[in-house]
Amino acid sequence: MVTRQSPARDRLLGELGANIERWRKLQGLSAVQLAERAHVTRDTLRALEQGTGAPRIDSVLAVLAALGIANTVVQSTDPWRSNAGRALMDEEVGVRHAARGR
Repeated sequence: MVTRQSPARDRLLGELGANIERWRKLQGLSAVQLAERAHVTRDTLRALEQGTGAPRIDSVLAVLAALGIANTVVQSTDPWRSNAGRALMDEEVGVRHAARGR
């Protein structure tokens, strides 16, 4: 379990939780309904929405899947889908090609 605390981490957890709560409300789901659909406890969902606690990653993905946004979230971590990630990969490929040419 991560025990380090930082303002940036706390902010990100809070934003993620608030976004999950917004998605739930936009879909007209109660917290109990979403917890049941995701097969997590109501306490786990509450902690996730509040940005507190340490829910397991499979619980987070279950909630995101129940909301229909798991694929979008996972795809957002793909380096090919960000300018910074593509630039780093291009840089790495360039470094590899330069090393081979020696």
